[in-house]
This record gives sequence, C-alpha cells and structure tokens, in this order.
Amino acid sequence: MSEAMQAPFLIFGAPSIGEEEIAEVEACLRSGWLGTGPRVAQFERDFAAWRGVASSQVAAVNSCTAALHVSMVAAGLEPGSEVITTPLTFCATVNAILHAGLKPVLADVDPVTQNIDPDAIAAAITPRTRAILPVHFAGRPCAMDRIMAIAGKHDLVVIEDCAHAVESEFRGQAAGTFGDFGCYSFYATKNVVTGEGGMILGRDEERIARARMLALHGMSRDAWHRFGDKGYKHYQVIECGFKYNMMDLQAAIGIHQLARVEAGWQRRQALWARYDAAFADLPIGLSAAPEPDTRHGYHLYTLMIDPARCGIERDEFLEAMNRARIGTGVHYLSIPEHPYYQAELGWQPEAWPVAQRLGRQTVSIPLSPGLSDDDAGRVIDAVRTIVVGTM
Repeated sequence: MSEAMQAPFLIFGAPSIGEEEIAEVEACLRSGWLGTGPRVAQFERDFAAWRGVASSQVAAVNSCTAALHVSMVAAGLEPGSEVITTPLTFCATVNAILHAGLKPVLADVDPVTQNIDPDAIAAAITPRTRAILPVHFAGRPCAMDRIMAIAGKHDLVVIEDCAHAVESEFRGQAAGTFGDFGCYSFYATKNVVTGEGGMILGRDEERIARARMLALHGMSRDAWHRFGDKGYKHYQVIECGFKYNMMDLQAAIGIHQLARVEAGWQRRQALWARYDAAFADLPIGLSAAPEPDTRHGYHLYTLMIDPARCGIERDEFLEAMNRARIGTGVHYLSIPEHPYYQAELGWQPEAWPVAQRLGRQTVSIPLSPGLSDDDAGRVIDAVRTIVVGTM
C-alpha cells in the first residue's frame, strides 16, 4: 500500500474544536436546557458586541439559509419582486429567494474577485427589482460602496450573504453591516462553527424583532420565556412563521468559537500565505490578493485548474487529490449549471460566462485553523505532484 493510502484522510473544512466547547456542551446537557435559552442569548450578545451593534439588532437562527429567508420576509418585499444576486454561490442563496416568493435575477461576477459585478447589477435592474443580495465569496468583501450607491439610487433593500465572511471588512466596516440585513453561517466548515446555525444582523430593530418572531413559528414568546422560572407566560401567534430557532446546544459551541475568532483568522491567513508561496510557479490560477483597505475572511483558498494551462481537467485533479487522501471542495458550479434551475427558471450557464468558466475550473483546498503545518505540507506536496506530473 502506498504512503498516500496509509495516511489518514484529510477532511476538507474540518473545524477546530477545543476543550472549552466540549465542556460547554456537557454543561448544557447537564443543565436540562437544550433548546433556545440562555446560551443562545449569550451568543447573540457576544456576537452583537463583537460587531459593534446593539443586542437587539441580532437574532440567532439555525442556518444562514433561514437567515436569508426570514430577512426577505421581514423586509416586506412583495411577492414576485425581483432580487438580484450572483450565479457563483451555493444553491441556498437562490433557494431562499424562491422560498420567500420572490424572483431571483442573476448578475455575472468579476473575473478577478469572483464577487458579483456592480456593473452587472446595474444592468440587471428593472422596474420590478426590489432588492440586491450580494455574496461575499470566499471571504472577500464585495464592492459595497458601489453596491450601496446602486441600492440608494433605486431605493432597493440590500441583504448581505456573509456565509463566508464573518470576519471580513470593507474599508474598515464589517461585512453584514452595510445593508438592511447581514446573514452569517456557522455551518461545520465555516470560520465560526456551531455545527448548524446562523445569525441575522439588521439595521432596523423593528425588522429584526419581526425576523426573530418569524424564526420561531411567529410566536410572541420563545420557550425560554414561556417555561422559565419567572412563571408561565402565554404566547400568541402573530404571523405564520417558521421553525428556524437556534438551540443552546449549538450556541454552547459558538460562544467559544467566537472567542477565538481572531486567532482562527490569523491561522488561516498564515496558511493562505504559505499556499501562495508554494504554488506561485505552477501553471494554475491562484486567488487574487486582498484589495487594499479590506479585510479578507480567508474562508476558502481556491485554485483554478485550466486544462489548457496545466494539462489536467478539473475533475481529474479532484480525483487525484482524493487518491492522495486529501479532501477538496468545489465552490461553486455556477447556479445555472444545475438541472432544477434550468427546468424551472429556464437558465443556461452560457448566459453568465464568467461564472460558468470559474465554476468549471475551481477547486477549494483545505484551509482551517485545525490544519497542522504537516497537514498543510501534505496538501502542498499533493498539489505540486499532481500539477507538475502533468506538465
């Protein structure tokens, strides 16, 4: 058996979990309170303080998808309104628009930043456009100055998808604090982890209060306040809401993940720099350097595998990395590549050529604070062996 096959499989996006998280989860289990309760409230307070907003401006939910959906409902967008977003994103972005009864409209991405192109946004606006949903891809903040200018000119709601961008900043301002809503993910592969989970950050406290209420069946009181030690509190159903609340079991992990957010960011930054140096001489595309006066979240390190340059197809590269016992990701096949959207919305990938090309070439390699120096060395050796071996 080869050395590569003997090596343990290096899981893509494995989180870094410390003893603090384990102890907090145990304490939560022993407390008897597993659902939405005091630990969720603490996580919300901690997140709000970290982002420099009032605790009444955030609401924890069970996923970023839920955050996006609830934000659009809370924004009061009328059914059938158009929402402009990027074709280079996870399906949840578009699905949330559809679940809210709205119409997704795609605007192509910039070939360098891979973020939605503001010029393409401007070209996609129609009299039915009511919102823009930019995605801060891989942790790189979108050009929020230009996007907010477009939104202001046309009186549009802005809902930022910050699933990759919990630490990202644009000109000193945190991603998620420009628009009407910012939506964050704490999925298992994200920079702050709760297993599954999300957060809504909003400019308007009344809209956030509505989002919070919608996230738990549209009820006026959550379980913590109904069944706590202050006496039973009756609830009323004010709207037809959803089951999107975060549990204390999730928040127990997130409290300590958030406390180490800066250390995690610094580790990923160091790994990013090491990858840049190791791959600089290879005939593959590397992620562009962060723009001046921005803070990149360093969530994904993507390679562009162009067979015309490096002599290997993207999917062949993925298979070769798997044989080397190293997990990879694809972020993302462009949304119009998927059969559902072709059948239901009539989309074809050729209509968004930049996203189509990037989606067919991109590979994400492991980038996690849980990655050891030896692990990173394995990733580097595997990439170089595969690419150099095809030159």
